[in-house]
Amino acid sequence: MTRLGEPIHKEILDIGKAITATCQNNGFKVIDASTQITGRDFLLKIWKQIAATPLAVGVCHEKLPQKTQSNIYYELGIAQAMGKETILVKSTASDIPSDFVRTEYLEFNSKFSDRFSMYLHELEDQAEHYELMADQLENNPVLSIDYLKRAFLITGDTRLRDKARKLLADTGLRDRAKNSVEQLAALF
Repeated sequence: MTRLGEPIHKEILDIGKAITATCQNNGFKVIDASTQITGRDFLLKIWKQIAATPLAVGVCHEKLPQKTQSNIYYELGIAQAMGKETILVKSTASDIPSDFVRTEYLEFNSKFSDRFSMYLHELEDQAEHYELMADQLENNPVLSIDYLKRAFLITGDTRLRDKARKLLADTGLRDRAKNSVEQLAALF
């Protein structure tokens, strides 16, 4: 999540390139709001993209216009409300809003790529934790499916998707309406 329209400050472009390169080197595909053109509502597209990702990365830079910064923090909030992993990448001179001062962030400096790679590797452990949580929530299939979905989005392991579908079938929830909470939770 960053500025997409011109002009874009060089360091913001550098941050975006470093994020993309590090993600790709660690097996993650990077998408942003300009990746896809739908011809529909822009905010709905962003919501759908956030729902389909395991991780939301926000960029904080002193040269970002206030409107752009507001959008980034709004989108981070959406991602956090959806239970997504989130991380803030900030330039050394930027200030973080007070609501984020307790939030761990990565500073864009000479150690950024190594530290971001470490963070991405930690996500694998988080996926294992999500699967463990799903296994322990046998009386709450919707939450269990949500945890399996989070683990699937991080790892891409189709076994997790199959496990969620089996859980949906075994609990008798597959017969629910297609727009039921249970069916929507199981969409991968």
